[in-house]
Amino acid sequence: MASDRFQRMRAPLRAAAVVGGIATAVGCGAAPGARPPVAALTALESPAAPGSGEPNLAVGPDGTLYLSWLEPTADGGHALRLAARRDTAWSEPVTVASGDDFFVNWADFPSVIALPDGSLAAHWLVRTGRGAAYDIHVARSRDGGATWAPAVVPHRDGTVSEHGFVSMLAGPDGRLTVVWLDGRKYAETGASDHDPSAEMTVRLTTIDPDGALGPERLLDGRTCDCCQTAAAMTAAGPVVVYRDRSADEVRDIAIVRFVDGRWTEPRPVHEDGWVIPACPVNGPAIAAAGRDVVVAWFTAANDPPRVRVAFSADAGATFGAPLDVGAATPVGRVDVERLDDGTALVSWIERTADAAEIRVRRIGAGGPIGPPHTVAASSAARASGFPRMARIGDEVVFAWTEPGRPSHVRVAAARLEGGST
Repeated sequence: MASDRFQRMRAPLRAAAVVGGIATAVGCGAAPGARPPVAALTALESPAAPGSGEPNLAVGPDGTLYLSWLEPTADGGHALRLAARRDTAWSEPVTVASGDDFFVNWADFPSVIALPDGSLAAHWLVRTGRGAAYDIHVARSRDGGATWAPAVVPHRDGTVSEHGFVSMLAGPDGRLTVVWLDGRKYAETGASDHDPSAEMTVRLTTIDPDGALGPERLLDGRTCDCCQTAAAMTAAGPVVVYRDRSADEVRDIAIVRFVDGRWTEPRPVHEDGWVIPACPVNGPAIAAAGRDVVVAWFTAANDPPRVRVAFSADAGATFGAPLDVGAATPVGRVDVERLDDGTALVSWIERTADAAEIRVRRIGAGGPIGPPHTVAASSAARASGFPRMARIGDEVVFAWTEPGRPSHVRVAAARLEGGST
């Protein structure tokens, strides 16, 4: 595959200058007296070193917050680093893995998740060839990240092709479910990146606590090239969302569910009808509690671009009509958290006259609740990456990349206005 896959974005993403600092003002012409979704943000000291980027957040069963990120090493390589926050203090960062063969990309980035048994699982990407050819590595730690078992490669095709955009789910039995975008068809057919017959797929496998791999499953045989996948565990089983790709280049968000021991056929969360003959690099986000599911995504179908949210009360079997968050000029790059009262907190990057901002808004089944809130000044450029968000009780934590020379991972926290219920 050609190395320009991540550069071919048809949705207009103009580069913009970065303005540093945490913003606490309500934006977008909020009605007088309307409350923002979160109280004023407090900048947290970031445990990440200068040059860091591509952060991710996860919350453990005991409420511990985990921040992972990439940072350069002295020998010219990169390291996947991890720190835990308990109460108000970060632990000393640890290195999950490092090497000079890491695949480092603003859109396809590592993650760490916490499993119910207290162990951690991490994934990162390792180059196998030139351009966008790389493998997924997954490892587990049973001592809070101090040591890690040897990495496992979940895919077994053996091709020099793209494997990435990973989602991981923790099962109650300690088994890990790994979902990824897979480019083996490019290698098997010899298709070029610009060949309309070239197809990425969504695949899945499981990894037992001892590292044993389950069978690979093909979830969808033709998907968008480089939009993130997302997955969540519902009371009825796991669900996976991603950007699909029809024969007519319609690239809407699809969902598959694990029902009665097998995966369902893909179906759209909503038929936006976005026809785009290239990847917009803008995947969906999902959150679930019990049978309640919320999905957020970006679309530019029929213009103007929008960030949309849809709710399901039956574990993703059906969704209500999508709601727009009211963004004026969104870049997308969404995240979502479900709150205890059934509403959702949605974040995205919004282009402004001078640059861009990370914004967040609370959404209910009837639409937006209160005005949007500006989390931080940012940039619409690729270097700003994908801001992440996590909730611990009535606190919401945000992490993002602040571009620059060097870049920095920034972190901020806020209390939910009125609590999470």
